[in-house]
Amino acid sequence: MNEKINQIDKELLNEVSNIDNLTKGAYNIRKNGEGIERKGTENVDIITKTDKPGIDIHVKENAKFEWIHIPVIITESGLNDLVYNDFYIGKNANVVIIAGCGIHNDHHHDSRHDGIHRFFLEEGAKVKYIEKHYGEGKGNGKRILNPITEVYLKDGSSMEIESSQIKGVDSTIRETKGELGANTNFVVSEKIMTAGKQLAKTVFDVQLKGENASTHVTSRSVATEESKQVFVSKIYGNSKCFAHSECDAIIKDQARVTATPEITANNVEANLIHEAAIGKIAGEQLIKLMTLGLSEKEAEEEIINGFLK
Repeated sequence: MNEKINQIDKELLNEVSNIDNLTKGAYNIRKNGEGIERKGTENVDIITKTDKPGIDIHVKENAKFEWIHIPVIITESGLNDLVYNDFYIGKNANVVIIAGCGIHNDHHHDSRHDGIHRFFLEEGAKVKYIEKHYGEGKGNGKRILNPITEVYLKDGSSMEIESSQIKGVDSTIRETKGELGANTNFVVSEKIMTAGKQLAKTVFDVQLKGENASTHVTSRSVATEESKQVFVSKIYGNSKCFAHSECDAIIKDQARVTATPEITANNVEANLIHEAAIGKIAGEQLIKLMTLGLSEKEAEEEIINGFLK
């Protein structure tokens, strides 16, 4: 691996992208605002943008079972990194894309990464997109992550997003936008845990435009101590379509969670559902685990880990 990658870098890469699998398939590693290592494949081209920071990823038509890793790591305190990545997925292609950002900040200035990712899927294309966010470091400088994901699905295509905020992120605003054509499917699953005075805000905005388009948005989160979480889901049914939005949260200590659903049916055959549940850990769950010999703290951790699986 590149000589610019030290032990701290490797640990960050392992958290967000599984370093053992990183070099399998196509990949692009970005560190402290610049690309430091890259590899394409026969079916995947990665090209540096000429007008702004970022890359264009082109996946050829009918490409199957391609893996693409695009991790970002930041170890420089006080850095504000902005990147634009565009993905062009060819007709009937089937790929897995693993992204994510890890920030190590040992100093007193804030470190921030804003990633704007746009996905353009041709007819029949399938994408699984995995994104992990992680922060660490002994300094009191904040670790800030603000991802924006835009998804454009042509007829018969589908995309699945698995998003998780592992720990250590002081502030994040996560925006996901989707425009769905006919017979498309868009599935989003996010998992977030906050502590201290951390803030996490998630905003979904999905437009179901084509007939028989469908989406399923699920958010599971745990808020502890004095942290705050905000979940906003906006879904617009503009044709015969189906949508299900679900927010489940566990709250502890002085934490706060707000869930705001907004579903709009612009067609008589739009079927839109939203569910939200926010509450503390049930006492009977704790008691059941404590009778097995776990302490109250261990029982809480067991329940939280199971909830976020």
